[in-house]
Amino acid sequence: MAKTISLRDANQKFAQIVREVEERRETVIVTRRGEPVVKIVPAREGARTLTPEQQHALKAMVEYAQKHKLYSRGRTLTRDQMHER
Repeated sequence: MAKTISLRDANQKFAQIVREVEERRETVIVTRRGEPVVKIVPAREGARTLTPEQQHALKAMVEYAQKHKLYSRGRTLTRDQMHER
């Protein structure tokens, strides 16, 4: 199911929305006065491919979170927590 967001919110959070669409491969529908006007869809099919540097950084972050017990099922880390190291 596609996420729906108002045009005002889309305008204010555009970079964040693009990042989410790219990472999650989900469609976002933008509405104006409650009516759908635009769909934002991933440009590429399939899962996002990480560069070797991104894979290394992700592995390091997960290891850090596990070591410091920052992650548990159902809990998410904030961006600041991920960059605290």
